[in-house]
Amino acid sequence: MVDFKQLVNDRHEYAKAWKEKTGGKVLGFFEPYMPEEIVYAAGALPVRILAEHEEDDISDKWMYAPCYPVRDMVNQILKGRYDYVDGLVNVEGCQWMFNVFEVTVNNKPDIFNHYFFMPDYTDAPTSKDVARSEMNVLKEKMEAWTGNTITDEALDNAIAVYNKNRRLLRRMYELRRMNKSVLLGSEAMNIVLASQVMDKAEVNSILEAYLDEIEGREPYADRIRLMLVGSETFNTDLEELVEKLGANIVIDELDTGSSYFWNEVIEQKDRLMALSLRYLGRPHNPIKDNNWRRRIQHIFELTEDYNVDGVIISKQIYCHLHGSDNYAVWKMLRERNIPFLYFERDMHLQEEDMSMRLEAFINMLRPGVTHLSGWNTKFEG
Repeated sequence: MVDFKQLVNDRHEYAKAWKEKTGGKVLGFFEPYMPEEIVYAAGALPVRILAEHEEDDISDKWMYAPCYPVRDMVNQILKGRYDYVDGLVNVEGCQWMFNVFEVTVNNKPDIFNHYFFMPDYTDAPTSKDVARSEMNVLKEKMEAWTGNTITDEALDNAIAVYNKNRRLLRRMYELRRMNKSVLLGSEAMNIVLASQVMDKAEVNSILEAYLDEIEGREPYADRIRLMLVGSETFNTDLEELVEKLGANIVIDELDTGSSYFWNEVIEQKDRLMALSLRYLGRPHNPIKDNNWRRRIQHIFELTEDYNVDGVIISKQIYCHLHGSDNYAVWKMLRERNIPFLYFERDMHLQEEDMSMRLEAFINMLRPGVTHLSGWNTKFEG
């Protein structure tokens, strides 16, 4: 069996080996709205910059930002963890992430860098044309940077590779819908994270064989079924803690999870427009969900489709966008009588404290315990 967690941990070594093997360039990005297919079509490797908890003695000097993940990204970049990255693209989104981009460019003035504007009002009549124009600018920048012409055939291949990855990940998530799951939430999240830091064609080959194998696996014993909602996560500490306590996260709504791959590119003659419509139409995070508020309905539909017993809302402390959106999420869950546990965290999961809270929440969800309508907890009946 493939150890996807180890693949994520070894992502820096993987990218360095890829560069040595192919002679290609590596491009780092932060936001899930990054049109990776254009980078891939240019022969470069798009790699998502992930936060990783370690001692930080650098970021205070370079940025004012209370957000722990972005501080850690600055810490990693300035310590040389990402020295193999040849270029960096920032997509309009989280302003803390933009700070990381600026700090990196200021400290590495020779690195290729580009700012990609993705409209915040994704449903506006002109958004698709604006996004397509930005796609074309990125395409020209990639061609000049890599020296490779991005042909229609190259874009078709990139779209096919990425769509296959999305279908495989959806196939994996379908396995989690079963009453007796053959897959744990920590396994699934590590697979999705690995897909964001490796060559998609290679991941597809590994994942296809992996899914064929686990589909015949003996199902795990019945567990409380949970959904994970909230800020991006960059490891599986929370999922593993939930599993220790006898529950399983069967679905998530995270930008580093299901929202990363949920919808495909619908092919059409205008490849850049097809890409624009895909990224504008993906499940939105709070940054882009400021018009029709589709995120709330999407969360509800997932709770039904995956038959969850309760929802965990995990917010990175100081993540103002999720903080503002949470009121609407809470309102929806309470109206539909769906129990939830809300907490804030930083990069380091305080396991002793969280274990007590999670265990109490999970025990309240066990069969035979009734809950009071409209509240986010359960009580002994």
